[in-house]
Amino acid sequence: MPYDRPVIKVEPPGPRAREVMRRHHELVMTSTHDPENLPLVIERGEGVWLVDVDGNVYLDFASAISVNNLGYPTHPEVARVAIEQLSVLAHAAGTDFYNPYQVSLAELLTSMAPGDFGKKVFFSNSGTEANEAAIKIARYSTNRKYFISFIGAFHGRTMGSVSLTASKPVHKKRFYMTMPGVIHVPYPNPYRNPWGIDGYEHPGELVNRVLDFIDYWVFEHQVPADEVAAIFFEPIQGEGGYVVPPRNFFAELKKLADRHGILLADDEVQMGLGRAGKMLAIEHFGIAPDIVTLAKALGAGVASLGATVFRKDLDPEPGAHSNTFGGHALAAAVAMKNIEVIRSLLPHVAELEKLFLERLAELKERYRTIGDVRGLGLAWGVEFVKDRRTKEHDAKTRNRVIYEALRRGLVLLGCGKSAVRLIPPLIIAEEQAKIGLDIFEEAVKAAHA
Repeated sequence: MPYDRPVIKVEPPGPRAREVMRRHHELVMTSTHDPENLPLVIERGEGVWLVDVDGNVYLDFASAISVNNLGYPTHPEVARVAIEQLSVLAHAAGTDFYNPYQVSLAELLTSMAPGDFGKKVFFSNSGTEANEAAIKIARYSTNRKYFISFIGAFHGRTMGSVSLTASKPVHKKRFYMTMPGVIHVPYPNPYRNPWGIDGYEHPGELVNRVLDFIDYWVFEHQVPADEVAAIFFEPIQGEGGYVVPPRNFFAELKKLADRHGILLADDEVQMGLGRAGKMLAIEHFGIAPDIVTLAKALGAGVASLGATVFRKDLDPEPGAHSNTFGGHALAAAVAMKNIEVIRSLLPHVAELEKLFLERLAELKERYRTIGDVRGLGLAWGVEFVKDRRTKEHDAKTRNRVIYEALRRGLVLLGCGKSAVRLIPPLIIAEEQAKIGLDIFEEAVKAAHA
């Protein structure tokens, strides 16, 4: 690799970074940038390293929100396929005409998704579009009106998917009304839930409370079960704080859904494609959802690509849903090679999981501001609290950790109200991972002080 550790020449943001940030805020719509805690202006990437416009070199523990799972700028095998495909065909209106690349990718995705039943794929450009398609497929195929989603969920920001989202109030602020008919219920968060249950010690009790809530408070008080089209979920909540539910939760949820003829829609946009240590995170939980949505890492950071994989019998009639660019030939070719490379990395991710589990558990014991550590594969959340007894969120310390890490050459992202996510590219070497975890501890120590 070109670097063996971070190099900070000037404290971020440097002079060139400040100028780019100034121009950005003049010209680009306000989005999710955090100029105070994460003033990073990226010029290029090399492997697991990011270089800013002032020449600072950072170790990446963010993976562009789990898009660049194979690092930067583009994995050489994926880049080769992209260049070859560009010389043949990039876009050819795959929703009106046919091409072999889209069919081959659909074959791969339908074989990858769990379930011993026929499947089809709808291709789009992003995660929110993949979830919008899932909403329409579920509603059309069942002719039912309602949906259930979970508190803490993030499914996107377009008007249908944001209706399913419930991780931060700002996502809905001033956008009323969004899509009606969505009921939000508690997620089985072992650390923080409405019943005060320690879900690590009593996972079965936590799962039963969530299922009883749906059965009694929703189906007996709010909407009839036979009018609910689908339950949308993330197998590991991402934006909501990298929350891992008890292992038996989805098996029990499926029993409830099957009892009422309700579809299960699994949002793998952030956790799919190796991030949680398996091709799909739901594989950890042993069920076959009716619908699976993918995006982010699917296009390897080269192509904007989303996919909705669904039971074949749910297919709507022609014209019910379509788009222009989804699954074009270039994106399809890139995604197939990308999936092949990611699959080969799964044993490596499993080995690094042990390292992250051990080191982060040690940090929790060492620093009283860390309330919880959770994760699988290379998807880890560390939650900061003011008091372990009350579990009061400590966003100020979390934000300080992110900035102190950046000052030392490590890129992190927040999630939830007071958590940090650690999600390096899957190609990261063990020694690089150790360097990143060491810097993370230095940042925690600085913020703790």
